[in-house]
Amino acid sequence: MSSDILVVGNGYIGKKVSAALSCPVSQKIIKGVSDAQEEIAEYRPRVLINCVGFVGRNVDECELDKDNTLTSNSFIPLILAEACLRSKVKLVHISSGCIFHYDYAKDQPLSEERAPDYLNLFYSRSKIYSERALGPLLKEYPFLILRIRVPLDTRPDPRNLLTKLVSYKKVIDAPNSVTYIPDFLGALRHLLKIDAAGIYNVVSKNPLVYPRLMEVYKKYVPGFNYEVVDFHALKMNRTNLALSCAKLERAGFKMRDINEVLEECVREYVKY
Repeated sequence: MSSDILVVGNGYIGKKVSAALSCPVSQKIIKGVSDAQEEIAEYRPRVLINCVGFVGRNVDECELDKDNTLTSNSFIPLILAEACLRSKVKLVHISSGCIFHYDYAKDQPLSEERAPDYLNLFYSRSKIYSERALGPLLKEYPFLILRIRVPLDTRPDPRNLLTKLVSYKKVIDAPNSVTYIPDFLGALRHLLKIDAAGIYNVVSKNPLVYPRLMEVYKKYVPGFNYEVVDFHALKMNRTNLALSCAKLERAGFKMRDINEVLEECVREYVKY
């Protein structure tokens, strides 16, 4: 069996990537380098895309299952990186942008040069561990790390921001960077085409204020009601922040403004 691209991780993002790129998803549970090497030997990919990750129903679940979180988010990326090095395969690691402290009063959207520093959540720490460990390899090998954040999609799914907000019926008022999945997949195709390497924030241009999304949803579902809450009042450890997508634009792919895609997103979403 041979495939130009192999996806590892058959969860929400892995299935999206596999469908968009028409490439197989490994069904093997990766426990060590030998497992990864066996998959590489079977599929003989030029590119391996790591979509393995654990977040649970929400990041609080990571605090309760630290072993699974650490294995999925920290150890497996390193195992796959080592296997890719040995086999001369390009690694694309799907990471997270939920790894920063952010001060709305003084911070601008954060660039890729900003060092991750949000250690309050175990989920965030596990993502930082893998990025820090992979960092030195980026200087020598054409590996690619893509940071996505708060997926927003056109189809209902427990991982979809819209599904979550409709379920919660309470939304915070803080602007947050989100990743609109159709545009993420377009960016991924582009970055693979130009053989990009290094770290890229793959988020929609400009942060989203969640009530704005709910306004659009209510237009299509008039009976829906929601409550806006001050995120400070929740007193929960969460990474509310804005990331810059300027580097991605310099690489030749323009992410759409988040406010431009809301109508499209909700219109498609309510069909299901």
